Amino acid sequence: MRHTATSTTSTTPPADPSAAARQPGRGRPATAFTQPGHGPAPVPAPGAGQPGTAPGGAAVDPLSARVDALGELLGLSRTRISPDALAETSELLERISERRRLSLDHTVVALAGATGSGKSALFNALAGLPLSETGMRRPTTARPIACAWPPERAAGLLDRLGIAPQDRYTRRHARMIPAPAGGAERGASGGASGGPDALPGIEDLHDAVHDLGAGLPGGTAHPAGADPRDAAPAPGPVADGFGGAAGIPVGDDCPAGSRLDDLGGGCSERAAADTVSLDGLVLIDLPDHDSAAPGHRAQVDRLLQLVDVVVWVLDPEKYADAALHERYLRPLSGHADVTVLVLNQVDRLPGDSADLVLDDLRRLLDEDGLAVGEHGDAGAVVLAASALTGHGVPDLRGVLGQIVAERTASGRRLAADVDRTARRLHPLYVGEGGAGLTDPAREEFVDRLADAVGAAGAGQSAEREWAAAARAACGTPWGRLRGERTAAGAGSLEARETPTSPVRRNGPGAGAGTTGPVASRPLVGEAVRGLAADAARGLPAPWGQAVREAARRGGEGLPAALDSAAKRAEPRSPERPGWWSAAHVVQWLLMALAVAGAVCLSALAFGSIELSWWVPVVMAASGGLGGPAVSAGCRVAARGPARRYGQAAERRMRDAAADCGRARVLEPVAAELMRYREVREQFAVVAGTSPRAPHARDSHPSVSHSHSSE
Repeated sequence: MRHTATSTTSTTPPADPSAAARQPGRGRPATAFTQPGHGPAPVPAPGAGQPGTAPGGAAVDPLSARVDALGELLGLSRTRISPDALAETSELLERISERRRLSLDHTVVALAGATGSGKSALFNALAGLPLSETGMRRPTTARPIACAWPPERAAGLLDRLGIAPQDRYTRRHARMIPAPAGGAERGASGGASGGPDALPGIEDLHDAVHDLGAGLPGGTAHPAGADPRDAAPAPGPVADGFGGAAGIPVGDDCPAGSRLDDLGGGCSERAAADTVSLDGLVLIDLPDHDSAAPGHRAQVDRLLQLVDVVVWVLDPEKYADAALHERYLRPLSGHADVTVLVLNQVDRLPGDSADLVLDDLRRLLDEDGLAVGEHGDAGAVVLAASALTGHGVPDLRGVLGQIVAERTASGRRLAADVDRTARRLHPLYVGEGGAGLTDPAREEFVDRLADAVGAAGAGQSAEREWAAAARAACGTPWGRLRGERTAAGAGSLEARETPTSPVRRNGPGAGAGTTGPVASRPLVGEAVRGLAADAARGLPAPWGQAVREAARRGGEGLPAALDSAAKRAEPRSPERPGWWSAAHVVQWLLMALAVAGAVCLSALAFGSIELSWWVPVVMAASGGLGGPAVSAGCRVAARGPARRYGQAAERRMRDAAADCGRARVLEPVAAELMRYREVREQFAVVAGTSPRAPHARDSHPSVSHSHSSE
């Protein structure tokens, strides 16, 4: 309720009660209620805050946007957050839907308070009729009593509140019976504040209430103007859902000879000068929140969740009661805009004690976190009143009249409920710091998977294999023969295990003659746990758990997938480059030259041929030394290609591991993080903050070296 009120701090009634009634905004900024000289302020549409404008020019209801976002939030969270944590939020959405389907032209105001605070007396003073029973017995109010101005379209609201038909009363039109100017004198004989004698002709009126019940359906109507003690007049029209054995439709027109005029209400003479329009008000008198009677507190707690505005009726003895502040005011501190606090029975305080009590009450409200509207600020209204003397009742009636005229209290109440829910849900949706996967975390995950499948060892093995093939192709013929015998004794190169690789080359079916790489299970598990821990860092507990569960589910089948991928990515036999063939031919030519030289040298020794001795020596030496020289040169030339071949093999193995990790772990984790980003955006709308995406670390599932392993 975006207005303030100047509290009444004197025990003396105003000199001109009608003036106070004509100025409901007394002590508040003119723009909060009415603009002087311009009549009532424009009434905005029901809802919280000021509506915005959509791109097409249509008005946007901020409350509707927040409610829709809250529904989306629940839909995205039901499988991630326990139902118990979301039960209250689901109930709030149901309450909002119910309230917005019912009449928004009515404002439901509840009078709540402790035992003996004078709620019922204040209810009767506002209604101008003794509708709610008062007395010294505690508790007096056993069931909630309702009075609606006017009854049309209010029955649905009262059905929602669970008000029994016999406890519903109606007032029609804008005029009501004010508290009598001489209420203090007449109430003195009543004994207690707000007693039965506080209103004129109360005994006669109780009789009339009983008699009027006879005029309801099933009774007999009597002509107007008859003696009120002998017969009941024909009742006015009763709205659906009102009346019953004790229900009384009361018209404020007060025509001559009517029941109220006969009972001394005097409304036909003073209504125009003394009243404030309460059209649209549904006033509820609640049972005591601290009642010893079973069920009363449960009724109060239930109804306080459903009404639009709460008027807390306090008394000088219990205004600081811990039960009131700890159970109600402190938890509802965010509802200050729809809260009114009335310090009743100030006629019992001597001198300036009322001012001291009001100051102490404001101090307690400040400690509760309940903002008090003063000096034009928004917040709760604090008033001093006495239902017995009528002191402060016109001020309260003016505040209620202005609230009803604005017709925004229901929206502000629902918005406050959404605010409270957002504060309660904050730990479930907002973590500390950034959230998501960083590039270093993804790189580390891929590195660990590559280590698990032995990508580095496979690359080194492939490099050695290529170099060995180059030596075999470019080496001397006798060297190849010697190497083949050595390889036959030690086993093939493919069957050897790489000392630097954690991969076992013999698979589970090695006994059946199958071989292949097997990923290291401990390294895979460590990689998955490390990724989950990094991705869940900074997330709220439910979403961190969801990320860890997604990583765990993906990690269950990851080792087997890595086995298959690593087997497909194993290096194939190196292709023979063209210079290997050339070197091979040169080696055979050099060998032939060496053999020819040796033969010539032998023939020369036996004298079979005549030739200079140095020629066969040069031939044998060139052929014998040229072969190893060519082989050494080829080994040097093969280092670069062998290294590149090994790197390509390692990259294929690494990419195969990365593809498996991305499909089984990174993408599910990224999907959870994306869902969390969507949830954060919806929560920002619910909380009323900017709907931009939360600060988060990069969470896309891409990984480096994403080449295909095929």
